[in-house]
Amino acid sequence: MDQTEVTPSTDFIRDIINEHNRTNRFGGRVATRFPPEPNGYLHIGHAKSVCLNFGIAAQYGGTCNLRMDDTDPSGETLEYVESIIRDVKWLGFDWEDRLFYASVYYEQLYQYAIQLIQKGKAYVCSLSADEIREYRGTLTKPGKDSPYRTRSVEENLDLFKRMRAGEFEEGAHVLRAKIDMASPNVVMRDPVIFRVKKEPHYRTGTQWIIYPMYDFAHGLSDSIEGITHSICTLEFEINRPLYDWILNELKVACHPQQIEFARLNLSYAVLSKRRLIELVEKKYVSGWDDPRMPTIAGMRRRGYTPEAIRNFCERIGVAKNESIVDMALLEHCVRENLNEQAPRVMGVLHPLRVIIDNYPEGRLEDFDCPYHPQNPGRGSRKVPFSRILYIEREDFHEDPPKKFFRLAPHREVRLRYGYFIKCVNVVKDPKAGEVIEVHCTYDPETRSGFAPDGRKVDATIHWVSASHSLPAEVRLYDRLFRVANPLEEGPDFLEYLNPNSLEILKSCRVELSLASAAPASRYQFERVGYFCVDPVDSSNEALVFNRTVTLRDSWAKVIGQEKK
Repeated sequence: MDQTEVTPSTDFIRDIINEHNRTNRFGGRVATRFPPEPNGYLHIGHAKSVCLNFGIAAQYGGTCNLRMDDTDPSGETLEYVESIIRDVKWLGFDWEDRLFYASVYYEQLYQYAIQLIQKGKAYVCSLSADEIREYRGTLTKPGKDSPYRTRSVEENLDLFKRMRAGEFEEGAHVLRAKIDMASPNVVMRDPVIFRVKKEPHYRTGTQWIIYPMYDFAHGLSDSIEGITHSICTLEFEINRPLYDWILNELKVACHPQQIEFARLNLSYAVLSKRRLIELVEKKYVSGWDDPRMPTIAGMRRRGYTPEAIRNFCERIGVAKNESIVDMALLEHCVRENLNEQAPRVMGVLHPLRVIIDNYPEGRLEDFDCPYHPQNPGRGSRKVPFSRILYIEREDFHEDPPKKFFRLAPHREVRLRYGYFIKCVNVVKDPKAGEVIEVHCTYDPETRSGFAPDGRKVDATIHWVSASHSLPAEVRLYDRLFRVANPLEEGPDFLEYLNPNSLEILKSCRVELSLASAAPASRYQFERVGYFCVDPVDSSNEALVFNRTVTLRDSWAKVIGQEKK
């Protein structure tokens, strides 16, 4: 994606930037950043932030950094770093040479902490974690000073240096900012800014024993990198006074403006990283890239396109108030994009054998079938036609109900891109009574799809040749949860998992043109849905397709209602 080709947008964030540019607050510069913590895979909520930060930078001719906020060695891994880099690139964004790590700034952050101690604005506290919480007070009750708040500068410097040297166990001491224990904002009641953690870091190993807290490291990392606009989600609004206090006390050269926007909440999904980790670790899904997961990796494996995700993020816009976006809008964006991109092919998910009695045995024809009927320039492929076919089982009914217009005894239908056929007989399983074979006749004069005598049929059905098609496994994915907001329904969100979120079909047949289908390539199975060649499990010897999205566009009804 050319990040300079961005459609100008307007929202409250851009209004703020426009005002800053008018007053020359940052000298006309716009520098943003996307700063994920590498303790999990990115999800669709992160995609909104990625698109917003990179999009704003492109719109204003600025820059956007990618920074790993890796200040907590617990759970942070190189695997997560690599997945973040891969996902942001796949979404279509380029940070050029501006990949940064908060862990690179540890020494600078340590020296900043020393400055606060020397100014009397930070102290080493020896209360336990529980005692710190107790002393902090509540929303209606002010906190009280720690008994260690009056330690001298010299004692604080000595203890903090010894913390770094590894003399103390975890929890024995922390470094706290000295602000106001009576502040109505609980965040400002002497927050912890450094703590001891004797756990190896994925990048720095055992070099560091103390680690900065996120609230301390984040704003200073922004400042070090020359960020002008620190755009984050709404839950950080209460932390903004601390962000500004730290930068003001240290009199940094660059003081970014923190701006908060409402995070993305998506129906029928959970976007809490902690809940997603639980799904993975307890094996409710096959991994972070399970196609049912709302992760970028899962959506990519399912067949979503980066264009569709970017379009979705653009459509939902930027708001100040929390809301839940309907999953149907995301599916609509995917469907809309794939309708333009995906080549049409034929695949039969529940095969029913059809024998054309009057078609010559051993005869084989090739039908020229377009990859995109509305766009002939996309080319075509040859689809073999023979005496024995497979059709979709649901396209035949022995005793058809009203408004069933497909194949039935003595009823004629058209084969997609081919002949008219009429059912003349059926063969049933003597034990189960199920139809296992349908006998038909064909009209050789209808290869063009039309009858010379002008007669018409009520339905066209898809098919594949029995001996000139490929076996395939098809995985039908549905929404992972059966309720729109599983985290609000009850104490255990796992109770609301959809037991039908995955159906695996082992006996499918697809046309021969898919023999060389590349991993992750996307197709529309005509009349069935959009599918993707699974990039992990599929091979030329064993084709596996993931259903990306169905053909039915339920969101269209919503859009239609809004227009009325």
